[in-house]
Amino acid sequence: MKKWLLPLLGTVLLLSGCSKWIDRGESITAVGSSALQPLVETVAEEYQNENPGKFVNVQGGGSGTGLSQVQSGAVEIGNSDVFAEEKSGINADQLTDHKVAVVGITPIVNKDIGVKDISLENLRKIFLGEITNWKEIGGTDEDIVILNRATGSGTRATFEKWVLDGQTAVRAQEQDSSGMVRQIVADTPGAISYTAFSYVSDDVQTLSIDGIEPTDENVAENKWQIWAYEHMYTKGKPSELSAEFLAYIQSEEIQKRIVPKLGYIPISSMKVERDWQGNIVN
Repeated sequence: MKKWLLPLLGTVLLLSGCSKWIDRGESITAVGSSALQPLVETVAEEYQNENPGKFVNVQGGGSGTGLSQVQSGAVEIGNSDVFAEEKSGINADQLTDHKVAVVGITPIVNKDIGVKDISLENLRKIFLGEITNWKEIGGTDEDIVILNRATGSGTRATFEKWVLDGQTAVRAQEQDSSGMVRQIVADTPGAISYTAFSYVSDDVQTLSIDGIEPTDENVAENKWQIWAYEHMYTKGKPSELSAEFLAYIQSEEIQKRIVPKLGYIPISSMKVERDWQGNIVN
């Protein structure tokens, strides 16, 4: 064989090896819920450290985006705060549900409003535009500034289902990012919104509802009803790498060590189970 053919042959073999590595599906993408994003990102980092050469790309975009992207086959995993059955345009029969945690959702307000507890009825009236000043419910004389999550947000769908009884909130400023919601509420006098427990910080104040505090314990017993499962959907049977990563995030070690640390509730801690229509099934 001529000497000049040897480097070329080596290059061909190298590219062939790379193709096989790519074909093994060593990279997957998980897209969707911003409420679930911190958990998936943290677990993905640990998983990648323990499994060099295997990569999990994590992106936000909202539950609706996650479900539509995984249904179309654009990504391997769609992260969602809501059941696939709850989203129009989504064929739940095509998707496989992998529940990885539970998230509590709480109203958050600017610290200057002078209210710490609110009735469910008054909270509903605020988001329907029927109460417009905090003084109407014993707070400061300050206009209420509503900040909604964007259409397609699983957090918004859960909040409207359990607080607004399925009605749509009054038109107001919308924001897709949970972190940005918290920042805007912290910086805006009279502001109110809602976010996952995992995004609550000292910059904002949570509201109890009818005397019930937004705590993990109250969620586990369904005393606090504004909560949702965190789903990681695949289209049918997951790929080998997807299945491996899902098993990792659902493992007892991750569920005990990482899930509570980041403000989520392990599935095993729940005292109740709900179906996609919100009915208690055990």
